[in-house]
Amino acid sequence: MAEGKEFQKSEYFQNRELSWLQFNIRVLGEARDKSNLLFERLKFLSITASNLDEFVMVRVASLKDMVHADYTKKDIAGMTPREQLEKIGEGMHQLVDTQYSTWNRSLLPLLKKEGLVFIPRHELMDEEQKQFADQFFETSVYPVVTPMAVDSSRPFPLIRNKTLNIAALLKKKKGSEGKGTLDFATVQVPAVLPRIIELPGKDGVRNVILLEEIIERNMSRLFLNYDIVCAHPYRIMRNADLPIDEEEAEDLLKEIERQLKRRQWGEVIRLEVEESIDKRLLKILKKEFVIRDEDIFTINGPLDLTFLMKLYGIKGFDHLRQKPWVPQAVPELANEDDIFTNIKKGNIFLHHPYESFDPVVDFVRRAASDPQVLAIKQTLYRVSGNSPIVAALAKAAENGKQVSVLVELKARFDEENNIIWAKKLEQAGCHVIYGLLGLKTHCKICLVVRKEEEGICRYVHMATGNYNDSTAKLYTDTGIMTCDKATGEDASAVFNMLSGYSEPLVWNKLSLAPLWLKNRFVALIEREIKWVKKGHEGRIIAKMNSLCDPVIIQSLYKASAAGVKIDLIVRGICCLKVGIPGISDTISVRSIVGTFLEHSRIFYFENGGDYEIYMGSADWMPRNLDCRVELLFPVEVQENREKVLHILEVELEDNVKAHVLLPDDTYEKPDKRGKILVDSQSQFCEEAVKAARPPVKGRNAAVTGRVFVPRESPE
Repeated sequence: MAEGKEFQKSEYFQNRELSWLQFNIRVLGEARDKSNLLFERLKFLSITASNLDEFVMVRVASLKDMVHADYTKKDIAGMTPREQLEKIGEGMHQLVDTQYSTWNRSLLPLLKKEGLVFIPRHELMDEEQKQFADQFFETSVYPVVTPMAVDSSRPFPLIRNKTLNIAALLKKKKGSEGKGTLDFATVQVPAVLPRIIELPGKDGVRNVILLEEIIERNMSRLFLNYDIVCAHPYRIMRNADLPIDEEEAEDLLKEIERQLKRRQWGEVIRLEVEESIDKRLLKILKKEFVIRDEDIFTINGPLDLTFLMKLYGIKGFDHLRQKPWVPQAVPELANEDDIFTNIKKGNIFLHHPYESFDPVVDFVRRAASDPQVLAIKQTLYRVSGNSPIVAALAKAAENGKQVSVLVELKARFDEENNIIWAKKLEQAGCHVIYGLLGLKTHCKICLVVRKEEEGICRYVHMATGNYNDSTAKLYTDTGIMTCDKATGEDASAVFNMLSGYSEPLVWNKLSLAPLWLKNRFVALIEREIKWVKKGHEGRIIAKMNSLCDPVIIQSLYKASAAGVKIDLIVRGICCLKVGIPGISDTISVRSIVGTFLEHSRIFYFENGGDYEIYMGSADWMPRNLDCRVELLFPVEVQENREKVLHILEVELEDNVKAHVLLPDDTYEKPDKRGKILVDSQSQFCEEAVKAARPPVKGRNAAVTGRVFVPRESPE
């Protein structure tokens, strides 16, 4: 068995950023999968574009900062920041080429076949469509757009991050001064207008064109004294990684508000241009944005494919979309009793979005209005735009209850939204904590303190996902509702730590990062090694979003070398390598990419036959285990343990939406030939429907017990 430093070799680790690119390739694979409905394929292609935008603004930007600072320390895979940027650049260009190949060669023709014609260039419109487009420009676009000319008196304007713009070269008309010289101008495509414009069609065919094409066609109306030499769309990405010095910031809220404005001024790290762009125009953009050739992406198609999510929502074409899933009722709550009475009966396990998120909202709402409730304490990381939970917390404070809310202001790209909610909660009378110095608070926990006949009772909700009623319909997450006394004591200790400096001498059941959680995971892995040495079977199943913590990976290698069987379900980044002789022979890694975003974190340890299951908010990443407040909690009630184990077992059998990691760091879908098809997400939907249905009595029970009843021909 390999020992010690043998597990630390750089060749045993995959680079984090390259692993992320592999994840986005898996998402892109769903857009290329012909077995998926056409509009679902559009949605997945849109997601790949959105994912890539964030990756560039944060991860690529961070590496560029390192290069600028002459930082040469290698990552766990032995790559310097400059080497990573080179490899990532190659991968991103290949990814973008595949995105547009998928759009142009596959999806566009299929849309046309289904009666939805996407007109790529304004020149291809017929006369009726041109008249419609010109009229639309006159009435709806012209009053909104702002043409920006650049000359000696008008400097190059600030081009905002992620906005779509049209650059043009202009020449003054005959008889004007300065005729013969070329001038530069730019127009921002207004985001307040729909980007997809439907044009007149014939014979039931629907025609659409993008807003920038209508603007480009009418550029001469924006610059009346000029001839338009050329006009082409372009888009930039800026460094959006906020440099917040928390120790120096007197007011964290104001500092984050100030830094949010700087996102629009960050270094340009990516430029997207139309493939046919005039070289003179590109030269100007390149100079103004101070950007290198390798950071310029020439696009064979429309820029910013995130618009496909809007196309996905276009009316009609329901047969090309998956039927919307309706989250089912939680069986333990399908009665007349209130939420507190039901929790008193026993711990309640929640599995979203298969089961409704409503009980979580109801938990806070009931607490807000219940005269017996004395206090509500909750952490908020990402909340929806019109959050019913935030409204309930505000109502609770207005009702005179003690309400303490930790709103994490540093939740990336949700900072602005969270600042708004934090201010509203304060105005309502809540005690608001703006996170902790140097740490993000990522744990998901809500504590309700209630006065009852037998004394004070603490009700606790803990989960793997955010208190966000919108994403709860799209993300797979798990949670527990309990009034267990020991858990309630731990929950109080959590909030005392978050609001002050009180640290308990001992924890009953919960484990927290950054102080104890990594050591807890390592100890659990080490325990499996001890069981193997005693002659028992060692087994670990772990499900998470990402795996890149070197200490955890080395522990898993040590366990594998000892003979522990390890099955990992990792949706996104995985820096662990499989198939290394004597190091990772017994480790399998799979990633599930389906209709819902896999988001739950579940950990199973065999423990010599007396298995233990934990759930929590943390991935096995340094940022989660070292730099965030995270929570791990046990699943104790046997019925709930069996439910959670069932989730893991079904996902390990998935051969429809699962991708299996290979020793060369690529992923492939399992061979389905001769096997029963298992789509874990579809199966969980069916099981949720069956569990929510009330028992049927009588002779038709067997028939009505079916989950999906196909419509049969009347003949």
